[in-house]
Amino acid sequence: MFRLKPQHVPLVATTVVFALLYVSAALRYDGFFQWYMFASMLSSNASLAVAALGMTFVILSGGIDLSVGAVVAFSSILLAKMLVVWQLPVAVAIPLALTLGLAFGAVMGVLIHAFRLPPFLVTLAGMFLARGGALALTPQKRLNITDNTTFQWLVDWRTLDYLSLPAVVMLGGTALAIVVAGYTRFGRTVYALGGSESSATLMGLPVARTRISIYALSGLCAALGGVIHAIKAQAGDSTVATGMELDAIAAVVIGGTLLSGGVGYPVGTLLGVMILGVITAVLNLQGTLSSWWTRIAIGGLLLAFIVLQQLLQLTRDKRR
Repeated sequence: MFRLKPQHVPLVATTVVFALLYVSAALRYDGFFQWYMFASMLSSNASLAVAALGMTFVILSGGIDLSVGAVVAFSSILLAKMLVVWQLPVAVAIPLALTLGLAFGAVMGVLIHAFRLPPFLVTLAGMFLARGGALALTPQKRLNITDNTTFQWLVDWRTLDYLSLPAVVMLGGTALAIVVAGYTRFGRTVYALGGSESSATLMGLPVARTRISIYALSGLCAALGGVIHAIKAQAGDSTVATGMELDAIAAVVIGGTLLSGGVGYPVGTLLGVMILGVITAVLNLQGTLSSWWTRIAIGGLLLAFIVLQQLLQLTRDKRR
């Protein structure tokens, strides 16, 4: 007889909430169930989803990363400046932006592990550094990317009629994250680290390398989110993604990843992002509600999932 494991309850709850929200919206609004609408929602939330995938591994390890929104902004404006001002080719500019994001995350990982500094404080400092760097890169807050045929090809690229490159990157990144988390030694070490760092150390797992790699991965994902934003907006923006780190954390938690670490799934993060996307789309279609209702709805959902996680944790503790 099939029996649902306690660690799978949050993921199942997320799936049910997404299905109910999506079906309800499709019944309420004409065209919501159409493919073009779903593809548009994927594209609109691609930058957040990619950043949230990196955040998933951080939270799975028992950490936190508050710098992702600022890194998204820094990467987008840096890419724009490399293409428009410095006239670098796209094939050079994009890998360079991603490499800098990876290196930025790795440095934070080294500081967190080597000096036993709290991830909250290190990544908070990283947030200020990245945002300040983004604002210092150019006098303009926004820099349009024009007259670049290669970049324009990335903007215009579509498959299956409506599926844009950012949406494909998001779906491909989710599939890769699922494989890495569930079927690689790195993924197993991340789960072990989140469950108990002392136990992971005693088992001989590469704790130091893994923790640094986790924050490097988060920086890489945030930088990729910045590239995706630049493709969608055809511009870099040093003020974009303010508060995105909080949205990413919310999506990860709503997706079923425990804040204490050790339990969670990348596919749940994608569902969490899509729940936020459905809520935003519904409020935009309604037209009569303030955008603040989006925050209220997200806050209510986040609180409900935190309570659910705590109840499951108490149940597991009693069984022990």
